Amino acid sequence: MAYYSVLDVTPTSDSWIPEYIAPANRLVAQYGGKYIARTSSHERLEGQGDTPALRIIIQWPSKQAAIDFMNDPDYLPHLKARTEGSVSNHYLIEGIDELA
Repeated sequence: MAYYSVLDVTPTSDSWIPEYIAPANRLVAQYGGKYIARTSSHERLEGQGDTPALRIIIQWPSKQAAIDFMNDPDYLPHLKARTEGSVSNHYLIEGIDELA
């Protein structure tokens, strides 16, 4: 069963970004993840609230793969830098249609 990480990220500082991208790319791939979208090109079709700078969607082969990525010791300093240098929300969504 696929899982999806859906993130909205608004950097409050750009200093962490150059050192974040390459390790995150490598670790996402290591855990079988695939970036579906990483973009500032998005628009709200419904609802209200602040509009984040970036939307990111990652497909994972399993829930465990996503959790293992988030807990990888090589990722933790980059996660800390991202969370300290941005306003971020990260949702893990199971790829299932419970209303079908």
